[in-house]
Amino acid sequence: MRSRLQMSPSAWLRSIAGAAALTLLLAAAPSSHAQQPASDEAAQQAFNNSCRTCHSVKDGDNRLGPNLNRIVGRKAGSLPNYNYSPSMKDAGFVWDQDKLTRFMVKPDEVVSGNKMQPYGGVSAEDAAKVIAYLQAAGGQ
Repeated sequence: MRSRLQMSPSAWLRSIAGAAALTLLLAAAPSSHAQQPASDEAAQQAFNNSCRTCHSVKDGDNRLGPNLNRIVGRKAGSLPNYNYSPSMKDAGFVWDQDKLTRFMVKPDEVVSGNKMQPYGGVSAEDAAKVIAYLQAAGGQ
């Protein structure tokens, strides 16, 4: 390989561009920190901050909102002894992790006319923490 001084200007620029592209790819790669699940404490805190005012994870403990015990796999609007909005009763889907995440981030985009006002949503990161808490607390 020739030294930088012996390279043509265009070859030198291509080598710099290649190094810059590699640097960008490495910087954009997800870090191991971002892929680790939320700690139990962080997950519970996210649930407490975003959901606990209206929801419980205890079976049968309906509050302003329905209990979230075993929410993953449950048909939307189907929990007995809870007065859902007509739009939630007619939603026609089963809650899975993706649907829950999208609902927690932008509830009106998933089920327009839901009864969660004034709740405006949480970040996707907090939604992931809440789902981790629901799963750990028997909400799967």
